Amino acid sequence: MDSLETELERARALDESDLADAIETIGFECTRCGACCKAESGCGEGADETGGVADGAGENGTDAEPHTATVFPDEIRQLQAAGEYDFRDVARPMPYGLADGPDGPEGETFEWALQTDDCGDCSFYAEDGDGTGACTVHGDRPLICRTYPFSVALGGTSQPMGEAVDEEGMVRAHECEGLGRDISRADAEELAAALKERAVRELEEAIGVRDNYRPVDPSAGQVVVHDSEGAKRPDGSPYE
Repeated sequence: MDSLETELERARALDESDLADAIETIGFECTRCGACCKAESGCGEGADETGGVADGAGENGTDAEPHTATVFPDEIRQLQAAGEYDFRDVARPMPYGLADGPDGPEGETFEWALQTDDCGDCSFYAEDGDGTGACTVHGDRPLICRTYPFSVALGGTSQPMGEAVDEEGMVRAHECEGLGRDISRADAEELAAALKERAVRELEEAIGVRDNYRPVDPSAGQVVVHDSEGAKRPDGSPYE
């Protein structure tokens, strides 16, 4: 992979019209199935005896993975302000890289994920009576949610929900039942603009994490999150 700075230059140079062309070629329409907002298995089939899904493999006797959507520090603050939420209502430490200690997860991680409920679903996801999904913070949803199921083929950027199932030019498409459906040019352009913004932001965040990283030695049972603003505790306060 090229340096993060080189990839950032490439991200900033992405042509939104080309991205929109690619999105139109692949095709997409959200069916509101909720699959991108939910854990691999919820509180129904595959849930543990208490009705919950493990927050990390094995925690409650199940290998189900909770919903994990990366959220930037300023996006957390935006969501907090939109609903007067506490930090932990919005975000949690990304579980990848953490170890299972005797009192729960411990160690260091380098991202924040949207908070999940007891079933492992995004805490901002809701369904109506017929199972149609909706985001309760739709106007303030993070870039990862605005751009799903697409990503761009640049090092240092994320690939949501595993490997790509389709690609066109620089655009990759990830598993989603809405792929292959007609999309208007206006919607494709809106998605393209958000996709470019996300790629730039992901690389800026990665550079910030790298430049602001300072080794810490968390005590047993403690979690430290390193983001572009420095080391933090799970409640978002500085780790000192």
